[in-house]
Order: sequence, then structure tokens, then C-alpha cells
Amino acid sequence: MDNAAGSIRWSQVLLGGLLVALGDTVFATCLWFGWTAAGLVKLFQTIAVGWLGQASYAGGMQSAAIGAASHLFIACMYVLVYALAARRMPALLRHPLRDGIGYGVLLYLVMNFVVLPLSRVGRTPSFAHLDWIGLSVLAHMVFGVVCVLFARRALRR
Repeated sequence: MDNAAGSIRWSQVLLGGLLVALGDTVFATCLWFGWTAAGLVKLFQTIAVGWLGQASYAGGMQSAAIGAASHLFIACMYVLVYALAARRMPALLRHPLRDGIGYGVLLYLVMNFVVLPLSRVGRTPSFAHLDWIGLSVLAHMVFGVVCVLFARRALRR
């Protein structure tokens, strides 16, 4: 498992990122946007708001494509960041469930309290809907476990 100086298997980073992005897409569309073509477009336009601001909603499929590409990129970065950290600290790969849950909580916090406020979204989550926040944190815990499992695969020789 120790791959401190070894290379990263990029196919595993991409596959893990794809699974996280798909999982998050299913989660968000089922919970907030509705599992329809229009719901998917709205979801990805909402992600593109981080780059384009509110103009994203008038951007049609182009802004949806920017949102979808951004979503996949961010999910792949989740896996890559964990793999790079684990390459330096191999102990991060020993307990994927425990460490993945913690990583998922960290991902939720960083995305909602650092990345979103610094983007054109410019806000943190509303605490008026604690049920949504709870479900989002739970979903991120699952995504964190997926990230750890695929980081392990990306570092295997």
C-alpha cells in the first residue's frame, strides 16, 4: 500500500471522481431539483453560478455544461487530494470507513464555508433547513469513503 514515491493511477482518480460526481448528482436531483432533464440542467447551472454568477441561469446548456465539467473536476480533486495526502501519510489508507467519514465532513465544511463564499455564489448554507444540511453531511460522508477507497486504488502498485 505504501506508494510514497510511486505514481498515481489516474484512471482510479477519474473513476472515483466520476462515482462521487454521479452520486452527488443523484442526491441533489432527487432531493432538490427533480429527476428530469430540466432538473439536471438546473442543477448544473446552479453549480456554474460559482463561475458565472446568476447569469448562469440564462446560459442554457452552455452554462449547464460548465457546471457539469466543474462538478466532475471538483469530485476528481477530492480523490486526488486524498491520494496525495495519503502518499505522504500512508496511515490515511488503513481505515477507509472511519477516515472517509471524517474526510467527507471536512469536504462539506470546506465546500460550504470556504469555496462557496469565495466563489460568485458568495454565501454559506442557510441554517433554516437543518434537515437538508444533515442529509448533505451524510451524503458527503459517503462521498468521503468513496474518495478514500479510490485513493487506495490509485496508489496501489
